[in-house]
Amino acid sequence: MSGTTDEVKDKQMGRALVLPGDRIGSAEEFVPGHDTYVSGGNIYASTTGVVDIDPESRLASVIPRSNALPRVENGDIVVGEVVDIKENLVILALAFKKGYESRPLPELDATIHISNVKSSYVKDLKQMFSLRDIVRAKVIDARQMRLSTEPEDMGVIKAYCSSCTTPLVKKDGRLECPECKRTEMRKLSTYYGTGLV
Repeated sequence: MSGTTDEVKDKQMGRALVLPGDRIGSAEEFVPGHDTYVSGGNIYASTTGVVDIDPESRLASVIPRSNALPRVENGDIVVGEVVDIKENLVILALAFKKGYESRPLPELDATIHISNVKSSYVKDLKQMFSLRDIVRAKVIDARQMRLSTEPEDMGVIKAYCSSCTTPLVKKDGRLECPECKRTEMRKLSTYYGTGLV
């Protein structure tokens, strides 16, 4: 078998390779997604890759097949680890953005301001996050790398016990350590414990 793993998968799934400027389809038929742009009522590829069309949402995207790092844009969903908590900021080391899980974002930090954690008042960020938490967040300012966890599907997706570092289990809306039985609170995502991002 020849070709890379991605090339073999693309051939098996019938995905077509496109180059920047290649027409993907009509803007009336599809919704423009990542790495596409609209011009004259048509959707075009903005990078080299393969076309991915979501049959339910009709979202037409291009999955890059070049060595360029994925660009982070406003509205993207990213996943990262909490590396520091200040009085009004949580700092995340980003791992990847959704849709590009196999292409890490090297050495890219982002912040969540206390006003962007949830829609209600937050008094203490250490009640919402802890070091090493894995967080799913939405990019609200790609230039300054500011994130939000206000929507219900954003927030902590994996957390560890502050006492014994065992992964915490969601139980009755709280997190409980199966080892030491300590309970903790976080700003949880609805994805917590599902294994999905």
